[in-house]
Amino acid sequence: MLNEAQKKFLRGRAHSLKPVVWIGGSGLSEAVATEIEQALASHELLKTRIRVGDRDSRNEIIQRICRERKAELVQRIGNTAVFYRANPDLTGIILPA
Repeated sequence: MLNEAQKKFLRGRAHSLKPVVWIGGSGLSEAVATEIEQALASHELLKTRIRVGDRDSRNEIIQRICRERKAELVQRIGNTAVFYRANPDLTGIILPA
């Protein structure tokens, strides 16, 4: 679990990122889930754009990504969500305590 200081740090890092994965009207397909998996494995921090139905549908997709990809939601603003999953093989992002 990320604490608030860590989330704040990650939000700052994600601010300049462009969305890497776009989820459209067909929802979270297996191909999109694979793309999310690869992006989290190589970058740890992932910004996505979720353009599906209503707020409840977006929330469901976000929860599914967190559960299935073992990622944590850092931030959600409208159709944009930022996810984080540490990769011990990378020396990329070092979180504050």
